[in-house]
Amino acid sequence: MSAQLSPIVSEFETDEQAASYDRWFRAKVLEAMNSTKPRLAHDEAMSKVQAALE
Repeated sequence: MSAQLSPIVSEFETDEQAASYDRWFRAKVLEAMNSTKPRLAHDEAMSKVQAALE
């Protein structure tokens, strides 16, 4: 990624949109942390991403 993002400018139009995204993101992270699914090693995950990009 070459885009320079400003820490001052929000990617959301309103504070409510930002808060809604934050709630969604935190819920997804918590769900992943509590998951009983087998973990995927970083190298294996990156191999899958690379294969999808090719």
